[in-house]
Amino acid sequence: MTKRRVIGMTVWAVVFAVGTYFIGVPTSDPLIAFGWLWLATIAWRNDRPWREHLRFLRDWLPICVLLAVYNISRGYADNLFEPHVHPLIAADRLLFFGHVPTEWLQQHLYEPGVVQWWEVVVSIVYFSHFLTVPTIAVLLWMRSRPQWARFMRRWFTLCVAGLITYFLYPAAPPWWAAEPEHGSLVQVTRISTNGWDAIGLHGAGNTLNALQVEASNPVAAMPSLHTAFAMMAVAFFLPMVRRRWWPLLLAYPLAMTFTLVYTAEHWVIDVLVGWAYVGLVFIVVGFAERWWRNRLG
Repeated sequence: MTKRRVIGMTVWAVVFAVGTYFIGVPTSDPLIAFGWLWLATIAWRNDRPWREHLRFLRDWLPICVLLAVYNISRGYADNLFEPHVHPLIAADRLLFFGHVPTEWLQQHLYEPGVVQWWEVVVSIVYFSHFLTVPTIAVLLWMRSRPQWARFMRRWFTLCVAGLITYFLYPAAPPWWAAEPEHGSLVQVTRISTNGWDAIGLHGAGNTLNALQVEASNPVAAMPSLHTAFAMMAVAFFLPMVRRRWWPLLLAYPLAMTFTLVYTAEHWVIDVLVGWAYVGLVFIVVGFAERWWRNRLG
């Protein structure tokens, strides 16, 4: 790594850390997330002329706009039908011999008023959802445009499939079902941001909490795109690496699954449906790509 690259990335890391501490984590707004990633590409390739850095805006601005539209429309997805919750509880009880996994995990691992060390890890894993897929996409954009295009087709198709489902089948997460106004159907607490306090990032947790309340659809649990994105990010690379590395890669979506279930963000059935969506998207998009190549001769 050249000296200029080391300096550039060091400056970027410091600015990012300061911004996260005082402003909060770049989460649901794709323009902010990709803004940070654009600055990272400039820092990494600071010896390149500006016209190359501006290509990032040319290639990514349409995608950012589409993702922004997706985020906005996702907030209206609960206006057509009443949210479903009882079938999700029943499904989890059926899968786990009468137990609700979120309740069981919190009964054994969660202590109100105390931040356990694993909750720091859980909060980091939860936050990674907002940057992992965009970061992979940007790295692919720098290294291989054809691979970047393949990745983006799968990512955007997964977003569209999830959004359609949110409109047709609004589903409530465990924390929603635990609220008194919804019948206190389960005894759980939403704790996905607890870990930030233990490492001094109070602003990061507060920002994420506000976004969870104000900028998201509270009944968009089915499918879990958190775990679907994590699985997609791994599944895309599985054919490219030796099988002995597969357990290491698959540890990420499994960690995301534990995080989402433990923190009352999703039911296990949401996760399983999210994985199924990933498989379906890969099959459909792969078929479409082969059909297009054959059509072109």
